[in-house]
Amino acid sequence: MAAVSGSGEFLTLGIEIPLGMLFGSMLFLLLCSAFFSGTETALMSVNRYRLRHLASTGHRGARFAENLLKRPDRLIGVILFCNNLVNNALAGIVTVATLQLGGPAAAAIGTVVVTVLILIFGEVTPKTYAAVRPERVAFTGAYFYHFLLRFLLPISWSVALITFFSNGMLRLLGMRPEDSAGHNLTIEELRTMLAESGALLPRKRHEIMMRVLELGEITVEDIMIPQNEVVGIDLTDDWDRIITTIRSSGYTRLPVYREAIDNVVGLLHVKRLIAHPYSEKLSPAVLETLLDEPYFVPEATPLNKQLVQFQRSRQRTAFVVDEYGDIQGIVTLEDLLEEIVGDFTSEPAEAGPSVPRHDAASGSYIVDASANVRVLNRMMNWSLPTDGPKTLNGLILEKLGSIPRKDTRLMLNGYAIEILQISGNVVDSVRIRQPAETPADLAPES
Repeated sequence: MAAVSGSGEFLTLGIEIPLGMLFGSMLFLLLCSAFFSGTETALMSVNRYRLRHLASTGHRGARFAENLLKRPDRLIGVILFCNNLVNNALAGIVTVATLQLGGPAAAAIGTVVVTVLILIFGEVTPKTYAAVRPERVAFTGAYFYHFLLRFLLPISWSVALITFFSNGMLRLLGMRPEDSAGHNLTIEELRTMLAESGALLPRKRHEIMMRVLELGEITVEDIMIPQNEVVGIDLTDDWDRIITTIRSSGYTRLPVYREAIDNVVGLLHVKRLIAHPYSEKLSPAVLETLLDEPYFVPEATPLNKQLVQFQRSRQRTAFVVDEYGDIQGIVTLEDLLEEIVGDFTSEPAEAGPSVPRHDAASGSYIVDASANVRVLNRMMNWSLPTDGPKTLNGLILEKLGSIPRKDTRLMLNGYAIEILQISGNVVDSVRIRQPAETPADLAPES
């Protein structure tokens, strides 16, 4: 039996432990501390959505990690239990080693040294590495903790006891630990993720994904063809004029009405007209029997909802109505899809405002003021404001607060605009310079 010897206030057992064994144990425990600290950071910071994807493809480490993260209280409990056990054992071995080397004075110095070692090699370094490369560390740790919790009953019981008391304390603070598993992204968070990952995706794909997220912020009123630009068939016209309208429109679907579009009768599919067995005997009365029922939507309907409604109702064209039931325009499935993927339809370009004409001499663009602002932004990659009037003419009138004169100049979102032509109370055409091309002599008038 070992004798106890002492001098003054210092007592030690008369057992000499080889210093090599002590230092070897210290190194092993320091590595264990680094492992537990690193895996804690890695498992808590690993991308949950990528983790779910890897788990669905059969990655065992990802499956183990996903199961562990379903109960973060248990996971944190087992990591902290192991880490504190290792750190306390390390402190004890350092004390024994320093006492053997130099007595109480050396033990005090050893306490400071082991604290620094744990901070550098057991905390900061492994946690930083794990934060930078979480997957590599997390999957390795997941295998270990899965084995630990499943096969080592004493560890499992200890962790369960710790978790029970810690969850009780959390409930006293008004928190339910089981509610911490939700990690659903909001639209804003998803938009931020896409913006940050822009360099990793092809430009076109990135633009499409961003536009999909913006559908909920755009209404059918923003993209509809205004009532005054709608090409349709008036049943009160003579038959020759109706035939001319059908042939020259270039559209496959045409609204049919009497005298005014507010008196809409239905929607004509031109292919159905051509396929009629007695096409040579067609008349307005026969034409009316070939029409589909008109489909109406409120002007404030968001595009994401309208896309679903088009799908459910198996419709491709809708009449947009205001709160009083008056028709404001029409919107088609093609218009909606173009908001996502850009222009692709083969409908005639004459139906809408002309494409901005580039003036090479001045570096500016001549633009039809009736152009839709969203279409202009998409076509020219501009950033004119879209949270107000829908047309360029409307933006100008709102900005000035009055009917402008020819040659009036103004600034809109950094774009220098010069009014070229006016008809009555409407701006017909303007000259636009992009922000980088705006010279000092084109500044807005005071």
